[in-house]
Amino acid sequence: MAIASVMLLGVFAFPLWQIRLQAPQYPEGLGLNIKINTVESLHPHNIATINDLNHYIGMKAIRPDTVPALKIMPYLVALLIVMGLIVLIVNNRTLFFGWLSTFVALALAGFGDFYKWEYDYGHHLNPKAPIKVPGMSYQPPIIGSKQLLNIHATSIPGIGGILLGISLMIGVYILVNEVRSKKITNQKQTV
Repeated sequence: MAIASVMLLGVFAFPLWQIRLQAPQYPEGLGLNIKINTVESLHPHNIATINDLNHYIGMKAIRPDTVPALKIMPYLVALLIVMGLIVLIVNNRTLFFGWLSTFVALALAGFGDFYKWEYDYGHHLNPKAPIKVPGMSYQPPIIGSKQLLNIHATSIPGIGGILLGISLMIGVYILVNEVRSKKITNQKQTV
C-alpha cells in the first residue's frame, strides 16, 4: 500500500498521456502532453500550431482551461493517496476495498471522460470550416495509432499514466493475495 500510494505522487510530476502527430509538413512532429491539471505542448508552440490546423478542418481549439476534469483530477488523486496511506496505517480490509473500488471507479470515469473529450473534438466540427471532407472525423485513438488524412496520430500513456497503472495493479495484486490468503485460512479452519 505504501508503494501504491507514494507512486501516485508521480502523477503530479509526469504527463498522464501523450498524443503525437506526424505529418509530412511537420517532420519534427507535433504533440501534446496531458498532465494532471493541464495540456501542454510536446515541443514549443505545438498547441498553437495544432489549433491553427484544427481551425481549417473545423475542430475546436484546444484550451486546457475548458476541460473540467483537469480542474478536479489533482484533488481526486490526492484523495487516493490519502486514502491509501490511511489504509496502510489502519490496516483494514474494508478500507482497502473502498480504496481499490474508488481507484477503479475513478480510472474508468477518467478514461470515459478522456474518450468523450476526444470524441467531441474529433466529431463536432464547425460546418463553416474551410476544409470539409464528407464523412471524416478526426478523433485520435485512446491508445494506439490512427491515420487522419495526412496526419498519423499516436496516443500513448505518459510516465504519470504508467505510474497510475502500476499503482492500480499493485492494488489488484493485494486484493488477489487477500482473497487467496482468506481461502487458505478458511480451508485450514474446516480441516
